[in-house]
Amino acid sequence: MKLIVGLGNPGRRYDGTRHNIGFDVLDALARRHGLEWETAPRGIEALVARWRTADTVIAKPLTFMNLSGAAVVALLQFYKIDPIDLLVVVDDVNIDLARLRSRPSGSAGGHNGLKSVIGSLGSEQFARLRIGVGRGDDRRDLADHVLARFESSECSIVAETVDRSADAIELFVAEGIGPVMNRYNRKEDAE
Repeated sequence: MKLIVGLGNPGRRYDGTRHNIGFDVLDALARRHGLEWETAPRGIEALVARWRTADTVIAKPLTFMNLSGAAVVALLQFYKIDPIDLLVVVDDVNIDLARLRSRPSGSAGGHNGLKSVIGSLGSEQFARLRIGVGRGDDRRDLADHVLARFESSECSIVAETVDRSADAIELFVAEGIGPVMNRYNRKEDAE
């Protein structure tokens, strides 16, 4: 069994923001497979959808980004999923817009959502798919940048990136993180 978690912030205020691209990818995956979101079991603060044919759960924590770890760990425990079968999908300002980067483990790299997951799990040993959202203007506050919506000129490339990210998740479920890294970590994949 696998758990795919997209990180973001709950509420309409954050819909379509750079920080919520993890939610956007899972929403696209749910639409692609006709999955229905429902409240997570046992009071876990998350929405979940069961991808029955692949024995996979996809989830969107309803805590704010910086508190995502508690929901992720609770979901792993409830579904009895090993962290090796966890994929966390997040935005990354240190990666150019539309680039994907996956890894089987690693540090938080300055991402507060990943920092929360690592802290709650007590380990960096889980896969992650980082989606480049660009850094933006260096003079602009980073928090303002990630909480801003994409520019209209970026929307088509972001839609393509969301679809490619959903493809990467499907590959992870079928074959694991290695093939995802081989196929999607190449720079030319984003062009």
